[in-house]
Amino acid sequence: MAWKRWLNPEEGWGRVLGGLASGAADLVYPPVCCGCGRLIGRHRSVCAACWATLPLIERPFCDILGTPFSVDHGPGALSPEAIANPPVFDRLRSVAIHEGIARDLVHGLKYRDRTDLAPMMAEWMIRASDGAVASADVIIPVPLHAFRLWGRRFNQSAELARAISRLSGRPYQPVLKRIRRTSRQVGLGLRAREENVRGAFSVPESGKPGLSGKSVVLVDDVYTTGATVSAATRALKRAGAGPVTVLTFARAMSGLI
Repeated sequence: MAWKRWLNPEEGWGRVLGGLASGAADLVYPPVCCGCGRLIGRHRSVCAACWATLPLIERPFCDILGTPFSVDHGPGALSPEAIANPPVFDRLRSVAIHEGIARDLVHGLKYRDRTDLAPMMAEWMIRASDGAVASADVIIPVPLHAFRLWGRRFNQSAELARAISRLSGRPYQPVLKRIRRTSRQVGLGLRAREENVRGAFSVPESGKPGLSGKSVVLVDDVYTTGATVSAATRALKRAGAGPVTVLTFARAMSGLI
C-alpha cells in the first residue's frame, strides 16, 4: 500500500524524517575533522589537509613485515629483518607510520577516551589488511590485564577489533587472555620488552576448540618492537591457531629500506 511506502525509511516521509533527524543532530553535534577539529562534510572523517599529512604505509613494502621500501623490489620481496629474524606471526599490516595525525588519532583513542574514533580507524585498517580481514576466521584483540582494564575502563585494541568485526562481518572472538600483569612497555628496550611480556598471554581450554586451524587477525593499536604481538601470537599458536596476521593502526618506524 502507498502509505507503507511513505513510512518506509528508504522512501517518502521515512526518508524525509530521517534526513531531518540527521540534520538536527548535525546542528547540535556538527561533523568535525578527527584530526584538527575543523568543520567538514561528514562525521568520522578527516579534512583534506589532515589526510594529505597522514603518513600512510603503501606498497612497495615487505611481504611479511609490511616494512615500506624506498624502491620497488618486486612481488614477494622481503626486508632484511624478515629474512634474518622471521617473526612468529605470519604477516604484519599497518595503516600508517606512528607520527603526526596518525599518532594523534592513536593517542585520542587510547588516552582521551575517544572511542568514537574506532569505527573510522577500523575502516582504514580493513583496507590496509591486504585481504587478511576478508579471509579471516576470527578477529582477536590484544587484551589488557584485568587491573589495567579496570583503571582505563576500556581496551583500545578491543574497540578497534569490535569495529573491524562489525564492518567486515568476521567473528569477534576475544579468547586471548592476559594472565600476568606486566609493566608498561613505554621506555623499555627490545630485550626488556620481550622479558616483560614473556608468558603473559594464554588461551583458556574453553577457547581452544574455536581456534583450531583458524585464520586469525590479531588487532592492536600500535606496532613498536613486536614483543607484545609476538608473545600473543605464541599463545594463540600453542592453542592451535592457524596463520596469524597482526593488524595495527600505526607502526613505529625509523626509516625506509
